[in-house]
Amino acid sequence: MWQCHRAPRGDGRRGSPSRGAGVVPFVALLLLQRRPVAGRALLGTGPGCPTNGLCRANVQEQTRRQVALLNATAQDLFSLYLKCQGEPFSSESDRLCSPSGIFFPAFHVNRTTERKEVMVAMYKLFAFLNASLGNITRDQEELNPTAKELLDRLHNTTKTTRGLISNLTCLLCKHYNVFQVDVSYGESTKGKSAFKKKQQGCQVLRKYVQVIAQAARVLLPHLGPA
Repeated sequence: MWQCHRAPRGDGRRGSPSRGAGVVPFVALLLLQRRPVAGRALLGTGPGCPTNGLCRANVQEQTRRQVALLNATAQDLFSLYLKCQGEPFSSESDRLCSPSGIFFPAFHVNRTTERKEVMVAMYKLFAFLNASLGNITRDQEELNPTAKELLDRLHNTTKTTRGLISNLTCLLCKHYNVFQVDVSYGESTKGKSAFKKKQQGCQVLRKYVQVIAQAARVLLPHLGPA
């Protein structure tokens, strides 16, 4: 059972997720977005892919494990988030957390889609998710600064997402020479009320539970031997 422990102020708080190690350079820019926008994410600098030193050993197996981990922990993260927001979110989550109005990148791929298209769609999805997790973590550090378990889970999910972005960058460059991807980012909560921040967070996380399950079903079969 999840615990929304109230540890002494200052416990369990970490630096901004934008400063995590192993982040693809452009990812730090994602957290600066204030509204839904579109842009072109540069996976590397120069005229082509920076393949030297970019890929780790067993990158496909690492990517499989990261997607599987995110899928396995998404529902628990959402449930703990609800618990830590208190009422009315704990008892009215179906109404308050409906993700119908939440934008996520289009994900029109399936197991028969060309592998390159799947990788690009995944990159767009997890770049968006990374920015959304940054917004949620920032808000929870402000609204629930002593909810240690929730903050730890948000930080760990962000760390896994960034590692996944790095590995997708490698796979796109190494196998397809793709080094630019058009991406979109969700709406920032800066300037919104505490209630709206909590609500947007629960809407995004509920949508995340749905999307990551679909992403795992589609991506994992494509991460076998090329």
